[in-house]
Amino acid sequence: MKKQLFFFALFCISLLGFAQERWITGTVQDGESPMSNVKIQIINAGTSTTTNAEGKYKILASTGDLLFYASDGMEPLQIRVEDVTRVLNVDMFPKIEKLDNVTVSTRRRSSQKELEEDYYFNPNILKTFFGYLNKEYVSYSVRALDGDKILPGEFDLANVLRNRFAGIRVLDGPGFGTNFAAGPDTGFAGTSGVNAGRAVLLRGGRAVFDIDGQIFTQFPDFIDVQNIERIGVISSIIGTTRYGNIGRGGVIVINTKNGIGIPPRDSRGQIIDRARLKNNFYDGKALNQESLTKNAPSYMKQLRGSDTFEEAKTVYESNAEKYAASPYFVLDAYQYFYDTWKNETYADQIIEDAYTTIGLNPVHLKSLAYIYESQERYDKANDAFREVFILRPNYAQSYMDLANSNRDIDKPKKSAILYARYFYLLDQGFMSADTTMFSKMLNRDFNNLLALEKTDVVKSKTKKIKVDDEDFDGTRIVFDWSDSEAEFELQFVNPENQFYTWTHSLEASPNTISREKDYGYSTREYLIDASLPGTWKVNLKYLGNKSLTPAYLRATIYHNYGTKSQSKETKIFKLDIKDVNRQLFQINKAAQTGT
Repeated sequence: MKKQLFFFALFCISLLGFAQERWITGTVQDGESPMSNVKIQIINAGTSTTTNAEGKYKILASTGDLLFYASDGMEPLQIRVEDVTRVLNVDMFPKIEKLDNVTVSTRRRSSQKELEEDYYFNPNILKTFFGYLNKEYVSYSVRALDGDKILPGEFDLANVLRNRFAGIRVLDGPGFGTNFAAGPDTGFAGTSGVNAGRAVLLRGGRAVFDIDGQIFTQFPDFIDVQNIERIGVISSIIGTTRYGNIGRGGVIVINTKNGIGIPPRDSRGQIIDRARLKNNFYDGKALNQESLTKNAPSYMKQLRGSDTFEEAKTVYESNAEKYAASPYFVLDAYQYFYDTWKNETYADQIIEDAYTTIGLNPVHLKSLAYIYESQERYDKANDAFREVFILRPNYAQSYMDLANSNRDIDKPKKSAILYARYFYLLDQGFMSADTTMFSKMLNRDFNNLLALEKTDVVKSKTKKIKVDDEDFDGTRIVFDWSDSEAEFELQFVNPENQFYTWTHSLEASPNTISREKDYGYSTREYLIDASLPGTWKVNLKYLGNKSLTPAYLRATIYHNYGTKSQSKETKIFKLDIKDVNRQLFQINKAAQTGT
């Protein structure tokens, strides 16, 4: 049976990979007005079109195609077509010259904000005196070595550089520094002192060191090799231009584990709340649920105004004639009748009658599954997630959602089998892993399953699955959103009334969104700082999506994460009101009484 399911998944993957062409339509704007003559082309294909005077376009594309949007004076955009993509309304932004990565061809430049965020998870990103750079996207060669590749017995920085980077010469010996004369190849005068007897040569000249964003012209003997997070070597003339004359001999970039580029940690090794590192104080402006209700669709106002079930039923039936084709009307109506009138039979019938609207679309199915979970109808949620998995077997999110759902219905062994299947597909090259964010979250979920279920859920005669040790305990919040095109800002306000904002938008984090689509996930976790007890607030500003439709956000809150007393609650939010900060929920974090 397992083998049949495996090949069925591969068959579905192949079907999705060769999906039929369909028309993608939309409007391109500059944020306010339509843009004409914007070129839209399918990358690696000859198909292209341009927007008309009203900013509208139409292009024939298939699932998996990359659409590239370009216009003079504007930042280019790249959007992947998904299985549900039909409409892509796009905002373009002015091109601003800034000290970001210089990119080539159709690659997007990353903002410094995005690079800073990704730095902690992406070994290709280096922190320099001039900001963050991603070696994968600059137009010159940068060689990098991740700190975990440095062996425990390697204590000498000079040997690490000499042995790990071809073309590097390390000169050392008594008196070398005082005799190292200035000249056309060095770029600066010779130095003397305790550190001057050693030098690194690139391109025939003496290299300088950029350590956590600070420039050192002398060899940094003070560096503890085991404290290095990553090393980068920039030998290109183009790459060292910013450093001026002293960079003529090349630049060695070193980021340390406790340097500026690494978030500080508390005494237990946990990352300190980012809000405490910024001078951002919350002004208390956020819409409450009552204010949101006033802005609900007209049919919801009519339903909520009903005094009896029969009256509500009449209101629904009259509106169904107009809105029956809208999945959001269906979901709203289901949730209303189930939550308000506790009429399970009638609510379920609404979903049954709308199968062609809901059941064949993975985005709407995910939204329904979220609602089921918030109602603790875990069997129903599991059925919905299983349907999503069948529709999207090549999405990493499908494995995580179904595995966690199996656990909710007390089938941990099925969860472990699903994780094992995902790892097998990775090993065999049928799928690719995203090591920057998703893999860490998936491993955390798998670790938690194995630690708390107290059973041998994974048995393999051929290979032992490596599971990392859990590095966090406290309150964990996992956010998932039904539509990958959804754009929003999550605001976390700590008990000291300071806030940190994570922005998920094409303008702020294009590479993050591109990566999410490439690997098929739409999730993020936030770990509450255990060292700061009190009331935490979580707010959200919805920025819209490219089809001008609502989206659903699921927040799964794990209390006492990783302990025997672990518990969770699920909250669901419909995102439909744009550009206003709204209250989601609060968490009361008690003070720690022991270690």
